[in-house]
Amino acid sequence: MPRLDGVLETALYVADMARARAFFEEVMGLAPFNADHRFTAYDAGASTVLLLFRHGETQETVVLPDDMGTIPPHDGAGRVHLAFAIAAESLADWEAQLAHHEIPIEGRTHWPRGGESLYFRDPDDHLLELATPGVWPTY
Repeated sequence: MPRLDGVLETALYVADMARARAFFEEVMGLAPFNADHRFTAYDAGASTVLLLFRHGETQETVVLPDDMGTIPPHDGAGRVHLAFAIAAESLADWEAQLAHHEIPIEGRTHWPRGGESLYFRDPDDHLLELATPGVWPTY
């Protein structure tokens, strides 16, 4: 069987792109490297990309210029979960960052392997997690 090398990108669907960008750039410290009216792409570390798409803007096939190809329609709804990997020593700094932006921590988990997770929401009510090593056998 062919092997997977990892998750390259993940997507969240948002109601207000400006509001979502403000959150992910100001609170989460991400810098966009590609964007237009319907999406924003962020370097999420470790060769992963976080894509934000405006609800309803990806329901038609996108034809790319210069015969590069097409991107089929996709969409999503509901309160999606996304975990960001962080260093254990940065956990307190992240707690302070969230407090500074008045983002409530909704949950905290101390995992049997020694990892720790903090859970909070983005402006579209997605459940975001900051996870230290020791959460999974692979991390």
